[in-house]
Amino acid sequence: MKLKVFVTLKPGVLDPQGRAIHHALGSLGFDGVQDVRQGKLIELEVADDTDDAAIDGMCRKLLANTVIENYRVERA
Repeated sequence: MKLKVFVTLKPGVLDPQGRAIHHALGSLGFDGVQDVRQGKLIELEVADDTDDAAIDGMCRKLLANTVIENYRVERA
């Protein structure tokens, strides 16, 4: 089974990479961009019988820092 794990910063957490992207877009003439939040996508291939608890454990223990990040899992 293929999984996509989307990890994003929680609202209110400073995002210096997003700020840099926002600034660069403005410098390139893309003035309509209001805000940028940068995240990461992790693609996993796991055994078909991997249960939700195991997937959640992977995310909480390694893939996302749940103090400052949210994550969302999609089955592909």
